[in-house]
Amino acid sequence: MARRVVDVLVPVALNQTYSYRVPDGLDLAPGDVVSVPLGAREVLAVVWADNANPDPRLHNRLKDIDEKIDVPPLREELRSFVDWVASYTLSARGMVLRMTLRMGEHLGPERARLGVRLVGPPPQRMTSARNRVIGLLSDGLLHGKSDAAREAGVSASVIDGLVDEGTLAIEDMPREKIVAPDPSFATPDFSPDQETAAATLQDMCAKDGFNVALLDGVTGSGKTEVYFEAVAEIIRRGKQALILMPEIALTGQFLDRFAKRFGTRPLEWHSELTPRTRARNWAAIAAGEAQIVVGARSALFLPYVNLGLIVVDEEHDQAYKQSDGAHYHARDMAVVRGHIAKIPVILSSATPSVETEVNARKGRYTRVSLPARFGGQVMPHIEAIDLRREGPQRGKFISPRLAEEINIAVERKEQALLFLNRRGYAPLTLCRACGHRFSCNICDAWLVDHRFRQRLVCHHCGFSMPRPHQCPQCGAEESLAAIGPGVERLQEEAAALFPEARTMVLSSDLVTSIETMRSELNEIAEGRVDIIIGTQLVAKGHNFPRLNLVGVVDADLGLGNGDPRAAERTFQLLNQVIGRAGREKGYGVGYLQTHQPEHPVMKALVANDRKAFYDSEIEARERALYPPFGRLASLIVSAGDRPSAEGFGRKLVSAAPHDERVQVLGPAEAPLAVIKGRYRFRVLVKSARNVDLSDYLRRWLADAPKTKGNLNLEVDVDPQSFL
Repeated sequence: MARRVVDVLVPVALNQTYSYRVPDGLDLAPGDVVSVPLGAREVLAVVWADNANPDPRLHNRLKDIDEKIDVPPLREELRSFVDWVASYTLSARGMVLRMTLRMGEHLGPERARLGVRLVGPPPQRMTSARNRVIGLLSDGLLHGKSDAAREAGVSASVIDGLVDEGTLAIEDMPREKIVAPDPSFATPDFSPDQETAAATLQDMCAKDGFNVALLDGVTGSGKTEVYFEAVAEIIRRGKQALILMPEIALTGQFLDRFAKRFGTRPLEWHSELTPRTRARNWAAIAAGEAQIVVGARSALFLPYVNLGLIVVDEEHDQAYKQSDGAHYHARDMAVVRGHIAKIPVILSSATPSVETEVNARKGRYTRVSLPARFGGQVMPHIEAIDLRREGPQRGKFISPRLAEEINIAVERKEQALLFLNRRGYAPLTLCRACGHRFSCNICDAWLVDHRFRQRLVCHHCGFSMPRPHQCPQCGAEESLAAIGPGVERLQEEAAALFPEARTMVLSSDLVTSIETMRSELNEIAEGRVDIIIGTQLVAKGHNFPRLNLVGVVDADLGLGNGDPRAAERTFQLLNQVIGRAGREKGYGVGYLQTHQPEHPVMKALVANDRKAFYDSEIEARERALYPPFGRLASLIVSAGDRPSAEGFGRKLVSAAPHDERVQVLGPAEAPLAVIKGRYRFRVLVKSARNVDLSDYLRRWLADAPKTKGNLNLEVDVDPQSFL
């Protein structure tokens, strides 16, 4: 009799399932994680479905499943989510599944961690190393073996020698237990607005079913504490909650606030975790032992056993868009997972995305408002500094008025923040003698001068080179000039203007580890820094009690790049960064150095008129049929040479199905025409909102010419970047 056959999905860049025979005695069901032979290697896979009608002619050619991995199965809700995301984004299902199984060889039962304890007399032959170990373990407690070696400053062989002598004994370390958060640990003291908002979110969580709420609160209004009450309701119901955050740097202060409310920290999920910690956390989530998870966008794909709530903090943030592999937007996919799982979703922001704002205005999302700051603090006063009339001296970037205000703030023992969304020392380096500009060898981009590292760096591919002492073009020595400011150059100027002030640069390229970043943020929060110079890293979620002045050095920076979302992103970013001021004590003020004080973004910020900005932006989007009133997709063709990329782009466009509701624009050279030595052409697809654009693209690409050789085609549905 023919054996049972199942179809499994493998977490590699394949869209199809593969059929395998089930060995006798192996009990398998859809969702089970298994090990299967694929080519010459063994890989993890997931049973996706029973194959009820296998071809009997192929039965003897099928391979057997090797084994069932001892982990909880992936529930039907998660498998449906994987299928949906793959279909919508035109990604291979295996690549989406891969995000749920990122443990590799670490999946499965956790290996016991070994510890050592002092149990016997000292050895006959003593050494200083052995003496240090015995002294460390003289408390009679069980210490981790590797920890003991590290703390005593010895190698593992010293520990092993003492075990052989009978001085130490090896025992299994007890597994660290996850402490359950207590929803009644600390009752918050809410304002009436917060009380009302929290009650609304709790009621939503108390009901079964899908619903989306926009928690719309000004900076400093206590949005986090309010949605914590929704989390508390989920904990009381014995379910799991996921809190998504755009940057892992944000989680330091957040984890402290969570512990203050619930008595323990939540489980973390992000790229900085070690593989073993990720495997341990994955298993705890899949077993339902971890009730609350705080993580980056990939946490959306974890195998929760009883998910009851998803919160997307700073829902407008660009970091929620995954730009390689499967191109998905975590905010949008959070709403999809909530719909599939029939659970509530909370989107939290002081500056909602236009898409979310439109959904709230149309009643698709429930708007929960926090219009005032907590504790009676007022919103910062904002002024524009017109650089056409009040500009700084030549070669300088801080205007006299801004410098004067910073000086006053420092004298008051308050903090000031200088914001410039540009890393490094200068965005361009050229030779004064011949005009040579330093550009990347493999990208269509200028090299950025990083003085702290003494290197010229490409921010698109990572190429870097030492900063030369002479021009490679003309040989002139000491002729290189830095053009334009970066945060490092800004710190140099601030140090000259305010020599007594303590300055610190916060920039993603200077972050060596998440622990270092959290330490620096704590230094600022504790008042050990007078002037912070930062990129967009400082704009999100941080609370600095003494910070009352924010100076935006170049408020126009994001407005001129041809991105349809440029105005929205600039408004959000500047609103968020100025919102760091005046959150606890004193009076916050923000200064916008701009050449365009009449621009709608600047006028809306100065007037504190958010509604006027959204009204004009929504009207412009609707008129142009841009999202959310239309749909977009981007197809990027790349190749090792320009003619191949352009030629394939033209063939691709000629194969597009005719549909009056769909516009196919291009191919056109991408704004960043070369990245990592590959030439790039873009085809932009635009359609009405009611068109199933994913299905249109799927039909198109099925009949279109296929890439081969060094050609590559990248499909991005709902693109966020237009570079």
